[in-house]
Amino acid sequence: MSEPLKLLFLCTGNSCRSQMAEGWTRHLKGDSIEAFSAGIETHGLNPHMVKVMAEVGVDVTSQKSENIRDFADLDLDFVITVCGHAHETCPIFPANCQVVHSGFPDPPKMAKELAEKGASEEEQLTCYRQVRDEIRTYVESLPESLNL
Repeated sequence: MSEPLKLLFLCTGNSCRSQMAEGWTRHLKGDSIEAFSAGIETHGLNPHMVKVMAEVGVDVTSQKSENIRDFADLDLDFVITVCGHAHETCPIFPANCQVVHSGFPDPPKMAKELAEKGASEEEQLTCYRQVRDEIRTYVESLPESLNL
């Protein structure tokens, strides 16, 4: 059996999208992919993200918000940036590590815009659920979609 691929999902604050991607990958692909997530900064776990992941049976409460610097010595196969800011500011990795961009909308930003228009918390959670489901579809395509 070959070694599992080591993937790091990178986002700005490692609080929502990258955490969803790590959670889904561990849940769906844990036998073939070793998943991590990090941020350019660390913002802690977004409680709405934790809630919508739990709704579909994915417990992310043991994950923590980590900084990309924490992974400097880890031999990664891929870094997948899940937001534009992380993609634009992604640090340089060794040649054997490929950086791939697969951007997703920002649920906290979307929810904030809805809240400013008077949306309920339940309506705001719809943003998180939409991105959660988009990320699941992406993770289901791994590792084949990485063009190994």
